[in-house]
Amino acid sequence: MRIIVTGQIGLDKKQYLSNVQEFAGLQGETISLFNVGDMMYAEAPDVRPGRILDLPLSRLNALRRAAFKDIIAESRGMENILVNTHATFRWRHGLFAAFDFDQIRKLEPDAFVCLLDNIEVVHHRLHAEHDIDATLKDCMVWREEEILATELMSQAIPGSKFYIVSRGRHQDTTRTMFRLCCRPEMRKVYPSFPMSHVVDMPDVQAEIDQFRAALAEHFITFDPGDVDEKLLLDRALEAVTQGKDFFDHMPHQLGGVQSQMQPIRMRTREVLDIAGDIDGQIYMRDFKLIDQADMICSFVPELPGEGGKSIPGLSSGVERELQHAWEHAKEVYVVWKPKKNPSPFITETATKVFDSVDDALTYFDEQGMFSARNLFGN
Repeated sequence: MRIIVTGQIGLDKKQYLSNVQEFAGLQGETISLFNVGDMMYAEAPDVRPGRILDLPLSRLNALRRAAFKDIIAESRGMENILVNTHATFRWRHGLFAAFDFDQIRKLEPDAFVCLLDNIEVVHHRLHAEHDIDATLKDCMVWREEEILATELMSQAIPGSKFYIVSRGRHQDTTRTMFRLCCRPEMRKVYPSFPMSHVVDMPDVQAEIDQFRAALAEHFITFDPGDVDEKLLLDRALEAVTQGKDFFDHMPHQLGGVQSQMQPIRMRTREVLDIAGDIDGQIYMRDFKLIDQADMICSFVPELPGEGGKSIPGLSSGVERELQHAWEHAKEVYVVWKPKKNPSPFITETATKVFDSVDDALTYFDEQGMFSARNLFGN
């Protein structure tokens, strides 16, 4: 697959895509990586590192066109390529495009991927690497603009695909990107599971993590848990009740702290200012992830209730995701763990309901949903 990869500054896309290229090599596959930024700097040896976006737009556009001209020529005939670029920039010039439709068409891409990451990590990287004063709100807006512009690029190239892919919170999603590029025939799955309801339930979190890992082993997964900014907002609300202007945010995975992580110092008011953006983008992004998948597989755990009784861990978010997938003609599978039987709103809108993850995997295997893989399992 010939893929154009976009995403805002602060994602460290170059290292991520280099890891994808290296991973592909270990699988016996060849991916050619073109970093547009590096090629533009090569065209402008007089520009100091980190300052190219401060150039006049006319020169910036000329450098980009020169870089893309070289990519078009060098990549001719190559089967698998990744082009590391941007769709937009939000810089001192304001908002401006970072592509030209005529050159995009000549490149003949099969797919466009907009890479994203948790916003506090993007914000932290951005200020560590660049001399710019950007708020969390600026980063949230830029991310939304980048997604929209990338999708519009894809719509201008008939037959091309558009995907949103998270960089990954604790583990890079290099396998996902590799499979999109070199195993595009693999089934694409959206894993659905409760998140905020189980933050303080380590046993349930462990069950959910096993479910996510099992799906990721056999499918291309678009995992909503890779972006968990709702937890950032929850920590900010806790800081407000404690009268704190700042708080140290430890990156979480469904609330599970990893010992090797370093906390990020956050300004409470700045996080609260993007509360609406966090909720709105979760709603938009998760539905887009479902739309780009072939099927949804939901895990409903059993949670402790009042009086020692157990209740189904069916959050409103999971219910809405299942309904959205069904209404958009996706295959809908549910792993139902509670002793209480599921309601008709689950059974009548599900392709099939399973008692366990193993039962679901056995069924998927019997239905021929697992693609042939190499000796390394990829």
